[in-house]
Amino acid sequence: MSLDSKNKTTRTVILLTMIFLVIELLDELVDGVRGAAYPLIRNDLHLSYVQVGLLLTIPNTVSSLIEPILGIWGDIGQRRQLILGGGVGFAIALLLISLSDNFSWLLVAFVLFYPASGAFVSLSQATLMDMEPTRHEQNMARWALAGSLGNVLGPLALAGAIAFHQSWRSVFLLLAVLTVLLVGMLWQYPIATPSASADVDQPMHSFKDGIRYAIQSLKRGNVLRWLTLLQFSDLMLDVLSGFLALYFVDVVGVNNTQASFALTAWLGFGLLGDFLLIPLLERVQGLAYLKVSAILVLCLYPAFLLVPNINLKLVILCFLGLLNSGWYSILQGQLYTAMPGQSGTVMTLNNLAGFVGGLAPFALGLVAQQYGLQPTMWILLAAPIALLIALF
Repeated sequence: MSLDSKNKTTRTVILLTMIFLVIELLDELVDGVRGAAYPLIRNDLHLSYVQVGLLLTIPNTVSSLIEPILGIWGDIGQRRQLILGGGVGFAIALLLISLSDNFSWLLVAFVLFYPASGAFVSLSQATLMDMEPTRHEQNMARWALAGSLGNVLGPLALAGAIAFHQSWRSVFLLLAVLTVLLVGMLWQYPIATPSASADVDQPMHSFKDGIRYAIQSLKRGNVLRWLTLLQFSDLMLDVLSGFLALYFVDVVGVNNTQASFALTAWLGFGLLGDFLLIPLLERVQGLAYLKVSAILVLCLYPAFLLVPNINLKLVILCFLGLLNSGWYSILQGQLYTAMPGQSGTVMTLNNLAGFVGGLAPFALGLVAQQYGLQPTMWILLAAPIALLIALF
């Protein structure tokens, strides 16, 4: 390869990496805006709590059935079409959300948005991993940072729009325009389908081959280990985040404003942790950091639950947010490394494992209803315990 060709390839990799990271930022930006806008959307469209529940349940269920199929298609030669088509669907869904004037149209928009996000965002992550196969953990850390930044900026974007006397509709319309611009930028670059894995005996030529290799992968202990640990680690990530405000109000006894401050502090230090993880992984092995982090969380989380002082609780919570911010990045990076040439299938297996992991909040809710939230919060210690058992 000539020097000019090598430089051109390097520039393409850098630009594609930036585009993929912006796609993740945009996806989490949409998620942050949507979460903050639900009360406004409910009031404008006169939605009931049942309808809000359906908006959260039906699109997610439909997407869970479609996304495993998209992942396999992404590994058998249709990666570029799926990502670009997903981007177009992503933009159309955002446009429909901004134009929706009743529950039915909003539900249609959400049903389109979820699988479109899977094709556009999840396959972009897979392609980012394929571009630098020896730097999965480092690039996943960058991906997580972009997502955390988008999640924090989402509510701020909505608040800014309201401050300038704009509605939630204008924010979603602007996000649709940004999506179109991103798809236009991505259209200019080649998106390669990964080469066949060394772990499979034949290249994947058909959808049937893709299903067969996905089943074979589930029989491999290393793949099962990372899939399982990803689900356990989520107990200290999204699951803890979901129960955090309720814990501060119902157990600690603070008001809603103080509970919101605690959640903001948790997210803020998580963002800081994602930022610090990028240079750290250039110097320290990800699994070594993960072991130390899990040990510290195993010590700090019981202290967080036991100390009565609210200020001390907040300080410990901030350290917890800082320490576990790299768990997803490292574990997901290890899963990609365990399945070379099958990055789309990683998306498929993640969705299948998510079916099981997704039951955790419901199960914890049942336990909390029966025994109270305080004892239920101790169950989340299963996350660092599982990590330490598997890693040591």
